[in-house]
Amino acid sequence: MKPDKITIGIDIGSVATKGLLLSGKKDYQVVMPTGWSPRDAGEKAIAELLERSGLSRSQIDHLVVTGYGRVAFNQADNMITEISCHARGVATLHPEVRTIIDIGGQDSKVININQKGKVVNFAMNDKCAAGTGRFLQVMSTTLGMDISELGDAEDSHDSVSISSMCTVFAESEVIGMLANGVTKERIVSGLHQAVGKRVASMVNRLGIKEVIAFTGGVAMNSGVQRALREELGHPLIVPAHCQFTGALGAAILAFERQ
Repeated sequence: MKPDKITIGIDIGSVATKGLLLSGKKDYQVVMPTGWSPRDAGEKAIAELLERSGLSRSQIDHLVVTGYGRVAFNQADNMITEISCHARGVATLHPEVRTIIDIGGQDSKVININQKGKVVNFAMNDKCAAGTGRFLQVMSTTLGMDISELGDAEDSHDSVSISSMCTVFAESEVIGMLANGVTKERIVSGLHQAVGKRVASMVNRLGIKEVIAFTGGVAMNSGVQRALREELGHPLIVPAHCQFTGALGAAILAFERQ
């Protein structure tokens, strides 16, 4: 990669849109809600990156879009799947990683990669909100909490069992527990454990290859981190900017495609 190249990676997720501008001098990041229009969110992310960097669109050598909303966005030079972009981003940050767990707003992914950061195998849970950020969002609303509070709110030493991972049934179950006087801390811990069990089963089906990285917006939740470590029996690497690995991979692939 030449240091004078300037590229942008845009990861349009179902909940949040992430953008990353790579240049030889300084890198820039933005994150914003996707909202109802993935195309508008992508355009706003690019505009924000250009404003922060003081650059114009004509100065960008290459732009790659990825994520849930990539098919609705027509301003990119290339469109690449989030599987490839997450693999490339994580491999750049942590070359030792061989398994990636990515939990986003509406899907969860497990990706096995080789020493070159190439995808060997993957599995996705994209037909149900169970075990995703959306599941936790609904549960946090039911509990009268902000989703950002869940990680620090759990009582991991005294969790309750959540019997259903269907969002509708789990919500009813949580409401019943609250009515019976079960503390929010115990319920939150049980929700984290339920997410950990569901995602761990997908990891085990695909096959664990150490080292394991945990990315996506849900990776910022310390309670889900804990639950996944316990269910898998392995430590996890959580990149410092775990929400941006897809955008980073897209920007790096933009260097190579250009």
